[in-house]
Amino acid sequence: MTERPTPRHGAPDPEDRPPRGDLGRRVRRRREELGLTREEVAARAGMAEAYVAHLEQHSTAAPDSGTLLRLAGALRTSPRELGGGHADLPAGLGRSSRHPRLDELSEQECRELLSTHGVGRFSVSTEGAPVVLPVNYTVVDGAIVFRTREGSVLGEGFGREVAFEVDRVDDALSEGWSVLVRGTAQPVTDRAEAERLAERAYSEPWAGGERDLWVRIEPTALTGRRIEAG
Repeated sequence: MTERPTPRHGAPDPEDRPPRGDLGRRVRRRREELGLTREEVAARAGMAEAYVAHLEQHSTAAPDSGTLLRLAGALRTSPRELGGGHADLPAGLGRSSRHPRLDELSEQECRELLSTHGVGRFSVSTEGAPVVLPVNYTVVDGAIVFRTREGSVLGEGFGREVAFEVDRVDDALSEGWSVLVRGTAQPVTDRAEAERLAERAYSEPWAGGERDLWVRIEPTALTGRRIEAG
């Protein structure tokens, strides 16, 4: 493995600097999903490592279609995905593979995919109709936790069985997975526990506003499926 030089005068390492611009974010995110270094991506795409860094770091970078095609191939995705062509469309628009394989996930695999944070969908049956709302969550001590505001419709799920679903779809590879959690939702009323959860939380609620009521879902059942290209 090639050792990266230490930045001089305490300057931040360029590898750790957050990318700017949509293309840079997508390139870096996809590279990290595949566990690749910039050097490895550059070798796969037949371009200089410095150019890959330039694409990730500069919002004004505008590679031509040929370069984008090579970069997409190196990252096992499509030029449209890297360019954000599907940004406002639901996942799953790509064609299925010729021989897809659908596998049931074990409980341990479901827990690993839930990981420690992300965005999921909270589902609860209200008096009027079923409601499904997206929330950004964290996993703490095996429980799913997130914040909402007092009086939110999510409160109608307190003390009742609810569903929580998380998934990941890769249109370019026609692959993905889905995990469904069932459990009881409860508000966190203990101040010390709420403070502990706030310390462990990955991010602030994307919805913004005053959302200081913590909700915990203790899973009673976890099921999931993974679809892979054949």
